[in-house]
Amino acid sequence: MKVRVAMSGGIDSGVSAALLKKQGFEVEGVFMRLFNSKESKESEKRARMIARKLRIPFYVLNLKKEFRKKIFDYFLKEIKEGRTPNPCVVCNKEIKFGILLKGVPGLLATGHYARIEKTKKGRALLKAKDKEKDQSYFLWKLGQKELKRVVFPLSGFTKKQVKSLASKWKLPVKKDSESQEICFVAGKVNDFLKKHLKVKPGEIQDEKGKVLGEHSGLHFYTIGQRKGIGLSGGPYYVIEKDLKSNVLRVSRNEKHLFRKELLVKNLNWISGLKPRLPFKCSVSIRYGQEPVPAVLKPAGSRIRVVFKKPLRAIAFGQSAVFYKGRELSGGGIIC
Repeated sequence: MKVRVAMSGGIDSGVSAALLKKQGFEVEGVFMRLFNSKESKESEKRARMIARKLRIPFYVLNLKKEFRKKIFDYFLKEIKEGRTPNPCVVCNKEIKFGILLKGVPGLLATGHYARIEKTKKGRALLKAKDKEKDQSYFLWKLGQKELKRVVFPLSGFTKKQVKSLASKWKLPVKKDSESQEICFVAGKVNDFLKKHLKVKPGEIQDEKGKVLGEHSGLHFYTIGQRKGIGLSGGPYYVIEKDLKSNVLRVSRNEKHLFRKELLVKNLNWISGLKPRLPFKCSVSIRYGQEPVPAVLKPAGSRIRVVFKKPLRAIAFGQSAVFYKGRELSGGGIIC
């Protein structure tokens, strides 16, 4: 069976391609050219070298225009509107398992740490064996249509095992090629934002409205941030970004960062069927966070998520992802 592997030049996709070839698949490699940078050119070079080492066909797909429109512009728009975007989630849905998957005649494999399991009801998306590297959080926008044609070769491996295989097979991957959260941002995020967004300074106020100083632009701050605020007598925590009045609100009391519930919009269910509400599950509000017990309740076209215990620094624009044990049920955007 033919499988096309999305190759990034990194260790995960390289080992994925090697594993599939050793399992007897007819493997082809494809590199997505998404943006111009020194790192991107190096990644393409590495991907080509790995394909040559494995003796598999290799193709380059130019998706710069699509990436700019769907990911780059989305990222800046979300930042501009005071939210905390999640470009990896959108890229997986729109680019990797959207445009790329549509152009693949058979199966598509990626180096994601996640697991797909066939059930009586269709395909289930589960956490990977490696708890620390599990990337199911970034895949909540996928559905049955995509999962039927996707392969995750690393689902049963730990990162340590993958590194060992890369060394054993002498794959020409970068030893430090861990995925970056914002791949298209070279250097510091704030420098990137200064280049692409207008800076508008404003007041920093405490929770009672007392003016404490001046911020350099709301774009440069995130909910829960403690360092880099520029105030003496702290520590202070960012608790709100008020776009209408261009005010950054902070507090010395960390308890102002904790909330017991949130609203979620733009919902997606992996099975294609919305569960009966109220729905008990575990919810993760950011990548790397251990899911915590919660109940999903109806709220019109949205869902209200009520946690057993208050969570810290809930950010608008991030993803809330729902789990039942190790299975990912679905998710949505925090609003």
